[in-house]
Amino acid sequence: MASTPEGPLAYLGPPGTFGEEAARRHAPDAALLPLPSHAEVARAVEAGEAAAGVLAIENSLNGSVAETLDILIHETSLPIQAELIVPVTHHLVAAPGVEAGAIETIYSHTQALGQCRAFLRERHPRARLEAALSTAHAAQLAMERAHEGAAAIATARAAGRCGARVLAEGIQDRRDNATRFVVVGARPPAPTGRDRTSIAFRFADDRAGLLAAALAEFASRGINCTKMESRPTRASMGEYVFLIDFEGHARDPRCAEALAALEAMTAHLKVFGSYPRAGGG
Repeated sequence: MASTPEGPLAYLGPPGTFGEEAARRHAPDAALLPLPSHAEVARAVEAGEAAAGVLAIENSLNGSVAETLDILIHETSLPIQAELIVPVTHHLVAAPGVEAGAIETIYSHTQALGQCRAFLRERHPRARLEAALSTAHAAQLAMERAHEGAAAIATARAAGRCGARVLAEGIQDRRDNATRFVVVGARPPAPTGRDRTSIAFRFADDRAGLLAAALAEFASRGINCTKMESRPTRASMGEYVFLIDFEGHARDPRCAEALAALEAMTAHLKVFGSYPRAGGG
Protein backbone atom coordinates (compact mmCIF):
# COMPACT_ATOMS: atom_id res chain seq x y z
CA MET A 1 0.00 0.00 0.00
CA ALA A 2 1.27 3.46 -0.95
CA SER A 3 0.54 6.84 0.55
CA THR A 4 -2.47 8.60 -0.95
CA PRO A 5 -1.37 10.64 -3.99
CA GLU A 6 -2.05 14.38 -4.03
CA GLY A 7 -4.66 14.14 -6.79
CA PRO A 8 -6.61 11.48 -8.69
CA LEU A 9 -5.12 8.10 -9.51
CA ALA A 10 -5.84 7.24 -13.16
CA TYR A 11 -6.55 3.70 -14.38
CA LEU A 12 -8.01 1.80 -17.34
CA GLY A 13 -11.77 2.02 -16.80
CA PRO A 14 -14.65 1.99 -16.56
CA PRO A 15 -15.13 0.93 -12.91
CA GLY A 16 -14.99 -2.82 -12.49
CA THR A 17 -11.69 -3.50 -14.27
CA PHE A 18 -8.62 -5.11 -12.75
CA GLY A 19 -6.98 -1.72 -13.27
CA GLU A 20 -9.45 -0.29 -10.77
CA GLU A 21 -8.64 -3.13 -8.38
CA ALA A 22 -4.93 -2.36 -8.73
CA ALA A 23 -5.55 1.34 -8.14
CA ARG A 24 -7.58 0.62 -4.99
CA ARG A 25 -4.90 -1.71 -3.67
CA HIS A 26 -2.15 0.82 -4.35
CA ALA A 27 -3.90 3.78 -2.71
CA PRO A 28 -7.21 2.82 -1.03
CA ASP A 29 -8.10 6.39 -0.08
CA ALA A 30 -7.26 8.05 -3.40
CA ALA A 31 -9.81 9.58 -5.75
CA LEU A 32 -9.91 7.42 -8.88
CA LEU A 33 -10.04 8.57 -12.50
CA PRO A 34 -11.21 5.92 -15.02
CA LEU A 35 -9.94 6.41 -18.59
CA PRO A 36 -10.52 4.50 -21.85
CA SER A 37 -6.93 3.38 -22.55
CA HIS A 38 -3.49 3.03 -21.00
CA ALA A 39 -2.28 5.76 -23.36
CA GLU A 40 -4.91 8.11 -21.89
CA VAL A 41 -3.77 7.16 -18.38
CA ALA A 42 -0.20 8.24 -19.16
CA ARG A 43 -1.41 11.39 -20.94
CA ALA A 44 -3.56 12.41 -17.95
CA VAL A 45 -0.59 12.14 -15.59
CA GLU A 46 1.64 14.12 -17.94
CA ALA A 47 -1.04 16.82 -18.24
CA GLY A 48 -1.44 17.09 -14.47
CA GLU A 49 -5.00 15.77 -14.57
CA ALA A 50 -3.93 12.83 -12.38
CA ALA A 51 -1.21 12.54 -9.76
CA ALA A 52 -0.26 9.04 -10.89
CA GLY A 53 -1.48 6.31 -13.20
CA VAL A 54 -1.80 2.53 -13.05
CA LEU A 55 -0.76 0.48 -16.11
CA ALA A 56 -1.01 -3.29 -16.60
CA ILE A 57 2.39 -4.46 -17.80
CA GLU A 58 2.54 -8.26 -17.52
CA ASN A 59 0.26 -11.25 -17.00
CA SER A 60 1.39 -14.62 -15.69
CA LEU A 61 -0.52 -16.47 -18.45
CA ASN A 62 -0.50 -14.12 -21.42
CA GLY A 63 2.84 -12.38 -21.01
CA SER A 64 3.63 -8.72 -21.45
CA VAL A 65 1.08 -6.05 -22.30
CA ALA A 66 2.50 -4.70 -25.55
CA GLU A 67 0.50 -1.46 -25.35
CA THR A 68 2.11 -0.54 -22.02
CA LEU A 69 5.62 -1.45 -23.15
CA ASP A 70 5.25 0.72 -26.25
CA ILE A 71 3.94 3.61 -24.13
CA LEU A 72 6.99 3.37 -21.87
CA ILE A 73 9.39 3.05 -24.80
CA HIS A 74 8.00 5.65 -27.19
CA GLU A 75 5.35 7.84 -25.61
CA THR A 76 6.20 8.94 -22.07
CA SER A 77 9.10 9.87 -19.84
CA LEU A 78 7.11 9.34 -16.65
CA PRO A 79 9.12 7.19 -14.21
CA ILE A 80 7.73 4.01 -12.73
CA GLN A 81 7.11 4.63 -9.03
CA ALA A 82 5.84 1.25 -7.86
CA GLU A 83 4.65 -2.18 -8.92
CA LEU A 84 1.99 -4.49 -7.55
CA ILE A 85 0.68 -7.97 -8.33
CA VAL A 86 -3.10 -8.45 -8.54
CA PRO A 87 -4.74 -11.92 -8.60
CA VAL A 88 -6.98 -12.23 -11.68
CA THR A 89 -10.17 -14.28 -11.76
CA HIS A 90 -12.32 -14.13 -14.88
CA HIS A 91 -16.02 -14.93 -15.23
CA LEU A 92 -18.28 -15.51 -18.22
CA VAL A 93 -21.14 -13.04 -17.85
CA ALA A 94 -24.26 -12.19 -19.84
CA ALA A 95 -27.56 -10.37 -19.57
CA PRO A 96 -30.40 -12.12 -17.72
CA GLY A 97 -32.12 -14.45 -20.13
CA VAL A 98 -29.05 -15.19 -22.25
CA GLU A 99 -28.15 -18.86 -21.76
CA ALA A 100 -24.74 -20.38 -22.35
CA GLY A 101 -25.96 -22.44 -25.30
CA ALA A 102 -27.21 -19.32 -27.10
CA ILE A 103 -23.96 -17.34 -26.94
CA GLU A 104 -22.73 -16.24 -30.35
CA THR A 105 -20.22 -13.50 -29.46
CA ILE A 106 -17.93 -13.09 -26.45
CA TYR A 107 -16.43 -9.70 -25.73
CA SER A 108 -13.42 -8.89 -23.57
CA HIS A 109 -10.06 -7.18 -23.44
CA THR A 110 -7.53 -9.04 -25.59
CA GLN A 111 -5.51 -9.95 -22.50
CA ALA A 112 -8.54 -11.57 -20.85
CA LEU A 113 -9.41 -13.51 -24.02
CA GLY A 114 -5.85 -14.82 -24.09
CA GLN A 115 -6.01 -15.86 -20.44
CA CYS A 116 -9.15 -17.98 -21.02
CA ARG A 117 -8.16 -19.86 -24.18
CA ALA A 118 -8.84 -23.37 -22.83
CA PHE A 119 -12.34 -22.51 -21.57
CA LEU A 120 -13.25 -20.76 -24.82
CA ARG A 121 -11.93 -23.63 -26.92
CA GLU A 122 -13.71 -26.32 -24.91
CA ARG A 123 -17.01 -24.62 -24.04
CA HIS A 124 -17.59 -22.05 -26.80
CA PRO A 125 -15.55 -23.12 -29.85
CA ARG A 126 -17.98 -21.51 -32.31
CA ALA A 127 -18.41 -18.20 -30.53
CA ARG A 128 -16.96 -15.12 -32.21
CA LEU A 129 -14.37 -13.43 -29.99
CA GLU A 130 -14.41 -9.63 -30.07
CA ALA A 131 -11.95 -7.23 -28.44
CA ALA A 132 -13.25 -4.58 -26.03
CA LEU A 133 -11.48 -1.62 -24.45
CA SER A 134 -11.55 -3.35 -21.05
CA THR A 135 -13.28 -6.20 -19.25
CA ALA A 136 -15.78 -3.76 -17.73
CA HIS A 137 -16.51 -2.31 -21.18
CA ALA A 138 -17.05 -5.89 -22.38
CA ALA A 139 -19.72 -6.44 -19.72
CA GLN A 140 -21.50 -3.31 -20.90
CA LEU A 141 -21.39 -4.54 -24.50
CA ALA A 142 -22.83 -7.89 -23.44
CA MET A 143 -25.79 -6.12 -21.87
CA GLU A 144 -26.33 -3.80 -24.84
CA ARG A 145 -26.15 -6.63 -27.38
CA ALA A 146 -27.96 -9.35 -25.47
CA HIS A 147 -30.42 -9.72 -28.36
CA GLU A 148 -27.47 -10.81 -30.52
CA GLY A 149 -26.43 -13.60 -28.13
CA ALA A 150 -23.60 -11.57 -26.60
CA ALA A 151 -21.60 -12.46 -23.49
CA ALA A 152 -18.41 -11.16 -21.92
CA ILE A 153 -15.38 -12.17 -19.90
CA ALA A 154 -15.35 -9.77 -16.98
CA THR A 155 -15.06 -9.35 -13.23
CA ALA A 156 -17.90 -10.07 -10.84
CA ARG A 157 -17.84 -6.38 -9.88
CA ALA A 158 -18.27 -5.30 -13.51
CA ALA A 159 -21.14 -7.76 -13.95
CA GLY A 160 -22.86 -6.49 -10.81
CA ARG A 161 -22.49 -2.85 -11.82
CA CYS A 162 -24.26 -3.31 -15.15
CA GLY A 163 -26.80 -5.96 -14.13
CA ALA A 164 -25.23 -8.95 -15.88
CA ARG A 165 -25.29 -12.41 -14.34
CA VAL A 166 -22.37 -14.81 -14.00
CA LEU A 167 -22.70 -17.93 -16.17
CA ALA A 168 -19.34 -19.51 -15.32
CA GLU A 169 -16.84 -18.63 -12.60
CA GLY A 170 -13.05 -18.78 -12.60
CA ILE A 171 -12.66 -19.52 -16.31
CA GLN A 172 -8.99 -18.44 -16.61
CA ASP A 173 -6.56 -21.15 -17.68
CA ARG A 174 -4.92 -21.30 -14.23
CA ARG A 175 -6.26 -20.51 -10.78
CA ASP A 176 -3.09 -18.63 -9.85
CA ASN A 177 -3.48 -16.18 -12.73
CA ALA A 178 -2.12 -12.73 -11.82
CA THR A 179 -1.29 -9.42 -13.47
CA ARG A 180 1.61 -7.15 -12.64
CA PHE A 181 0.81 -3.44 -12.67
CA VAL A 182 3.16 -0.48 -12.55
CA VAL A 183 2.38 2.99 -11.23
CA VAL A 184 3.78 5.95 -13.15
CA GLY A 185 4.05 9.49 -11.82
CA ALA A 186 6.16 12.63 -11.86
CA ARG A 187 8.54 11.83 -8.99
CA PRO A 188 10.96 8.88 -8.99
CA PRO A 189 11.12 7.07 -5.63
CA ALA A 190 14.23 6.95 -3.46
CA PRO A 191 16.12 3.66 -2.99
CA THR A 192 14.61 1.23 -0.48
CA GLY A 193 17.17 -1.58 -0.54
CA ARG A 194 14.72 -3.97 -2.24
CA ASP A 195 14.18 -2.36 -5.62
CA ARG A 196 13.74 -3.27 -9.26
CA THR A 197 14.90 -1.23 -12.25
CA SER A 198 13.34 -1.41 -15.72
CA ILE A 199 15.23 -0.23 -18.81
CA ALA A 200 15.08 -0.26 -22.61
CA PHE A 201 17.96 0.04 -25.07
CA ARG A 202 18.86 -0.45 -28.71
CA PHE A 203 22.09 -0.89 -30.62
CA ALA A 204 23.32 1.21 -33.54
CA ASP A 205 23.97 -1.91 -35.63
CA ASP A 206 23.38 -5.66 -35.57
CA ARG A 207 26.50 -7.69 -34.77
CA ALA A 208 27.11 -11.01 -33.10
CA GLY A 209 27.82 -10.74 -29.40
CA LEU A 210 26.30 -7.30 -28.73
CA LEU A 211 23.48 -8.56 -26.55
CA ALA A 212 25.75 -11.00 -24.74
CA ALA A 213 28.15 -8.15 -23.98
CA ALA A 214 25.30 -6.05 -22.61
CA LEU A 215 24.15 -8.85 -20.31
CA ALA A 216 27.72 -9.42 -19.18
CA GLU A 217 27.78 -5.93 -17.67
CA PHE A 218 25.13 -7.10 -15.20
CA ALA A 219 26.48 -10.62 -14.65
CA SER A 220 30.02 -9.39 -13.97
CA ARG A 221 28.69 -7.22 -11.16
CA GLY A 222 26.44 -9.88 -9.65
CA ILE A 223 23.23 -8.08 -10.69
CA ASN A 224 20.28 -10.40 -11.22
CA CYS A 225 18.29 -9.73 -14.41
CA THR A 226 14.74 -10.92 -13.73
CA LYS A 227 13.17 -10.36 -17.14
CA MET A 228 14.25 -9.75 -20.72
CA GLU A 229 12.32 -9.30 -23.97
CA SER A 230 12.24 -7.20 -27.13
CA ARG A 231 9.85 -4.94 -29.03
CA PRO A 232 10.08 -3.58 -32.59
CA THR A 233 11.73 -0.15 -32.88
CA ARG A 234 8.89 0.95 -35.25
CA ALA A 235 11.64 2.25 -37.55
CA SER A 236 12.46 -0.78 -39.70
CA MET A 237 11.68 -4.47 -39.95
CA GLY A 238 14.15 -6.57 -37.98
CA GLU A 239 15.24 -3.76 -35.63
CA TYR A 240 14.41 -4.20 -31.96
CA VAL A 241 14.43 -2.45 -28.62
CA PHE A 242 15.57 -4.72 -25.79
CA LEU A 243 13.94 -4.47 -22.38
CA ILE A 244 15.47 -5.69 -19.12
CA ASP A 245 14.28 -5.71 -15.52
CA PHE A 246 17.00 -6.18 -12.93
CA GLU A 247 17.24 -6.20 -9.14
CA GLY A 248 18.61 -3.02 -7.62
CA HIS A 249 18.21 0.75 -7.88
CA ALA A 250 19.80 2.89 -10.58
CA ARG A 251 21.54 4.86 -7.80
CA ASP A 252 23.17 1.77 -6.32
CA PRO A 253 26.89 1.90 -7.19
CA ARG A 254 27.00 -1.47 -8.99
CA CYS A 255 23.83 -0.71 -10.94
CA ALA A 256 25.02 2.78 -11.85
CA GLU A 257 28.28 1.29 -13.19
CA ALA A 258 26.40 -1.28 -15.27
CA LEU A 259 24.08 1.38 -16.71
CA ALA A 260 27.03 3.64 -17.58
CA ALA A 261 28.77 0.77 -19.37
CA LEU A 262 25.55 -0.14 -21.18
CA GLU A 263 24.99 3.45 -22.29
CA ALA A 264 28.48 3.53 -23.79
CA MET A 265 27.80 0.49 -25.99
CA THR A 266 24.24 1.30 -27.11
CA ALA A 267 22.67 3.86 -29.44
CA HIS A 268 20.01 4.71 -26.89
CA LEU A 269 19.32 3.77 -23.27
CA LYS A 270 16.13 4.66 -21.41
CA VAL A 271 15.58 3.98 -17.72
CA PHE A 272 11.86 3.52 -17.07
CA GLY A 273 12.44 3.75 -13.34
CA SER A 274 13.72 2.16 -10.14
CA TYR A 275 10.99 1.24 -7.68
CA PRO A 276 10.23 -1.04 -4.72
CA ARG A 277 9.66 -4.66 -5.71
CA ALA A 278 6.13 -5.91 -5.16
CA GLY A 279 5.73 -7.43 -1.72
CA GLY A 280 9.30 -6.48 -0.90
CA GLY A 281 10.43 -9.76 -2.45
